[in-house]
Amino acid sequence: MTVRSIGAYDFPSRSRQELYGDDQLVHLWFQENPWFCASACFRAPKAMTWGDFWNALVVPFAEEDPDFDPEARRVFTLHGAQFEPRDDQTLEEIGVEHKDVIGMRVLV
Repeated sequence: MTVRSIGAYDFPSRSRQELYGDDQLVHLWFQENPWFCASACFRAPKAMTWGDFWNALVVPFAEEDPDFDPEARRVFTLHGAQFEPRDDQTLEEIGVEHKDVIGMRVLV
């Protein structure tokens, strides 16, 4: 079966950074979690601290998983490298950029 192209993609993305001002889209991938089959996307200010991001955005979303424990030990990755976020670090200080994916895996 052949594929017919609709042509060149030569218009600006509707989710480009400049449309979000000081905010950005941050994807959080719940690795090895059967409850969440895809990453979650949050709109968060670059200056938001990890503690605020975790408690205000991630925890309320993740609590939909009946097995979610906000106090569980986790491994986080960004750009393929492991990192250990501190509650007082901003997303920008951690190195999170627009549309980045943060991987999260619970240690058992």
